[in-house]
Amino acid sequence: MNLIEILSQVVAVVLVLLPVAMVIIVGPNRLRTALSDLRPRVREIVPIFTVLGIVLAINSVVRDSGNNLSWIIGLNVTGYIHVIEGQFVAYLQSMATPALTAYFGYIYVFGYTFLLVFPLFAYLLHDDVRPLYEIVIAYIINYSVGLLCYVVFVAYGPRNFMPELVEPLLYTSWPHSQLLTSEVNTNTNVFPSLHTAMSATVAIFSYRYRDIYARWLPVAWVIAVSVAVSTMYLGIHWLTDVVVGVILAVLSAVVAVRLGGRLSRGSAGFGADWIGNRLATRVRGWRRDD
Repeated sequence: MNLIEILSQVVAVVLVLLPVAMVIIVGPNRLRTALSDLRPRVREIVPIFTVLGIVLAINSVVRDSGNNLSWIIGLNVTGYIHVIEGQFVAYLQSMATPALTAYFGYIYVFGYTFLLVFPLFAYLLHDDVRPLYEIVIAYIINYSVGLLCYVVFVAYGPRNFMPELVEPLLYTSWPHSQLLTSEVNTNTNVFPSLHTAMSATVAIFSYRYRDIYARWLPVAWVIAVSVAVSTMYLGIHWLTDVVVGVILAVLSAVVAVRLGGRLSRGSAGFGADWIGNRLATRVRGWRRDD
């Protein structure tokens, strides 16, 4: 099995879960109404999704070079983390069972992906684009701060730091998953846990906008908590990484809420129509000059 096959599996699972969740959580009536008036909202959110795409692209490009830079300027905090929490992850793994390993393995890969993707579609279908703006801004902050931390701090996960006590359960139970995780992370990029930060961010916004999608609240929190636990159970992250990830999520949400309102109010004047009008004005100016 190669990387393309692994990615195909993830995409296939998410594509099955999304429509089911849309019908159950968003509801068929809102789906019919929102889909008939989707184009204006899509134009409104083009700028913020463009920024998110740029951040993800930078993260992909800088990941390898940033890892090399972190060995030059970064602080190795692995030992400090181990002193703080000791063998907590090893204790957590002592309760491992095949069923738990399968559950947390699927949650770490499939559940996490679904958790991040669903709100983007669900909030896009809401009348007000502000929830969508806020959660996308929070995603951007999480990835940006996470990338900076991975350069500033060198931290090995527990499975690498104490392999005699902590087993890489994800890779022993599902070896091919390493093809996917190696594309988005390295052994020293664990502080903080972005899996936890992003999942906690979704949970926070599910509570903030519980009046919009009440059924999404318990689903988001169950998956988010499961993702946070899975990162430790599978031997990938320390408890410290998870705690700092939650703190990052809270800070990202606070900043996103403050910025989201301003950007969403001005989005109507800064979408595809705005760009088209500016280009048309520039062309008319060139014609007059000629």
